[in-house]
Amino acid sequence: MTGAELLLKTLQQHGVDSLFGYPGGAIMPVYDALYDSPIKHFLCRHEQGAGFAAVGYSRASNKLGVCLATSGPGATNLITAIADAFSDSVPMLAITGQVAKKAMGSDAFQEVDILGLSLACTKYCHQVQCAREIPEAVTRAISIAYQGRHGPVLIDIPKDVQVQQLDCEQAEQLLSDSTLNPQTVAPSNPVISLPDQQKLQTLLEESRAPIFYVGGGVGMADAVAQLRELMAVVKIPSVTTLKGIGAIDPDTDYFLGMLGMHGSKPANLAVQESDLLIALGARFDDRVTGKLAEFAPNAKVIQLDIDNCEINKRRGVDLAIVADLKDSMPIFKQLLIGLRPRLQIESWQQRCQQWLSKFPWRYDHQGQGIYAPWVLSELSNMLSANAVTTTDVGQHQMWAAQHMRMHDPKNFLSSGGLGTMGFGLPAAIGAQVSRPEDLVIAVCGDGSLMMNIQELSTLKRYQIPVKIVLIDNARLGMVRQWQELFFQERYSETDLSDNPDFVALAMAFDIKAKRINTRQQVNAALTEMLAHQGPYLLQVHIDEMENVWPLVPPETANHGMLEAGNAK
Repeated sequence: MTGAELLLKTLQQHGVDSLFGYPGGAIMPVYDALYDSPIKHFLCRHEQGAGFAAVGYSRASNKLGVCLATSGPGATNLITAIADAFSDSVPMLAITGQVAKKAMGSDAFQEVDILGLSLACTKYCHQVQCAREIPEAVTRAISIAYQGRHGPVLIDIPKDVQVQQLDCEQAEQLLSDSTLNPQTVAPSNPVISLPDQQKLQTLLEESRAPIFYVGGGVGMADAVAQLRELMAVVKIPSVTTLKGIGAIDPDTDYFLGMLGMHGSKPANLAVQESDLLIALGARFDDRVTGKLAEFAPNAKVIQLDIDNCEINKRRGVDLAIVADLKDSMPIFKQLLIGLRPRLQIESWQQRCQQWLSKFPWRYDHQGQGIYAPWVLSELSNMLSANAVTTTDVGQHQMWAAQHMRMHDPKNFLSSGGLGTMGFGLPAAIGAQVSRPEDLVIAVCGDGSLMMNIQELSTLKRYQIPVKIVLIDNARLGMVRQWQELFFQERYSETDLSDNPDFVALAMAFDIKAKRINTRQQVNAALTEMLAHQGPYLLQVHIDEMENVWPLVPPETANHGMLEAGNAK
């Protein structure tokens, strides 16, 4: 058995059944072994696409996403996807080929120190030195990817190690010695200690305006059900971050939506007026807090997170609980049950409900042109609760976050921390592979789609039935909006009016496509797209000057939101 064959058997042992990659010289032995392997390989048309597909696969299923690339440019092309996974705490395994050990350090063809490059954006990276090391190295890497705060790992395998021979009995023994399944066998995680429970109880009893501030850590901890059980005990108002979307059911009482730079007005106002911020799996990112010194100025803060590094990072906390969310929620729930008769939050609930009633999203846009928030709201109303939506990065991303209803964090995949254009299409491919029975929608901008448009070929090759909703304003819309508001309307390099004909381009890949320009066309076009059995691209033309509202300007507190009527 070769090292390459042993690698694939190790992956199988850990439940890996799908890979995303692109072959090349230094990874060819692995691809040769794939020829006889039951593992399904998806040939993406760029290594970055393969990396994002692995991210989408993992985020839509909480299973391990795995991507493959050759040495040199193949490995470096994975770096953006690895960095994205690191920023958004996604368990992903990147496997890279490397030049033979004897050629290292000689500037050999396609030699790059991928370990050095990936140190800053992986939880663990390791170069295998002999074939017998492969099962243990892969097992260790996967285990680390899932321990504590999830994240990406990388294994680099020199070409001579891939072709090194082991006798079958030795190989089977190595596999037997590496049977740890990191998704089911993990070290015990801490929960809320008794002293912290007492402090938590005191803070809740004293509060008259508490709010749950829910982040992506809830979904990553597979703690959505536990969170909802907790929130059902006492109807404390709640908000989410971008990564937390879907953790709270949109029909939950006093759910105020997403907060932050493009958050809802009720969410931002409530957080600013709260007296107790209960952060669950959420960090205090600059896109959330606005001007940090004026963020929730009167609130005490409870922060519950698995990652000690996030505690007191940007905002000081009054109670820090470093613990596993899934294991801690039942303890929190029992605490709330005991506190329920003593909590005095009725007037706060009424205040939050007044904000929801006073500041609903509005879709009465003037004219016959298509209003993107309305399109995405209409689309959302047509989708089942288990449909998956991915986005790229830009105005369309914020419109989707604001106006589409999500029922599970695994159903809304967007590049949060790194904010990577080109994420949406390949992430949708990975999501569809991981959940073949569910509908997957990729909401893309025209600028972002061009970043990884080559993955239309992957849709065609495997007939992956992703539906692409292309919000096309022929501009780099978010940058143009900032140029309008903060750079004296000096529109530098944001005009994309020379875009290709996206419908013709999709059809060149044998993908059904349609273009719409007026409101009257929207519902019929959405219905047609959703009924189509294969991949589909719907190009939606919108006004080039349409902006995302609200918007919290830089160095402004969240209650100082700009809106369409007060932007100038």
